[in-house]
Amino acid sequence: MMNIPHIIEFSKIGSPDLGYITVAEAQKNVPFDIKRVYWTYYTPQDIIRGGHAHKKLQQIIFAVSGTIEFNTLDLQGNTDTFILDSPAKGLYLPHLIWRDIKFSHSAVLLCLASELYDEKDYFRDFEDFKNYEP
Repeated sequence: MMNIPHIIEFSKIGSPDLGYITVAEAQKNVPFDIKRVYWTYYTPQDIIRGGHAHKKLQQIIFAVSGTIEFNTLDLQGNTDTFILDSPAKGLYLPHLIWRDIKFSHSAVLLCLASELYDEKDYFRDFEDFKNYEP
C-alpha cells in the first residue's frame, strides 16, 4: 500500500435495478485495523473543514452522499486534490498529511480511522505541522 494520499476503488456488488453494497474490511482493502468510525453531515457548503494533520492516525474517507473535495499537503510540500463523488471511492490518508475539505450541499462523509480519538495526535497549527521533523 502506497504511503501517500490516494484513491482506493472499492468493489460494488449489485445492479442498478436492485442497488449496491460496498464492503471495507480491515487488512483486506483497508490497510489498517479500524478502531473508530465516524461521519459528518449537514456541513454548509461554504465552510472549509479540516485544517489539520495527524501524527500517527491513518484514515480512509468516503463521500457516502454528495461530493467532497480534499486538498492535501505533505511535509515535502507535495499537494494534491481529490474529489470523492461515489460511495465506492475511498481516499486513503496516511499520517502527516495536512487536509482542507469542501463539501457539496448535503454531503455525508464517512471515515474509517486507525486510532481512537486522541487530541494529542493532531496538528491544528499549520506552522507546527510545516516545521515538524519526524
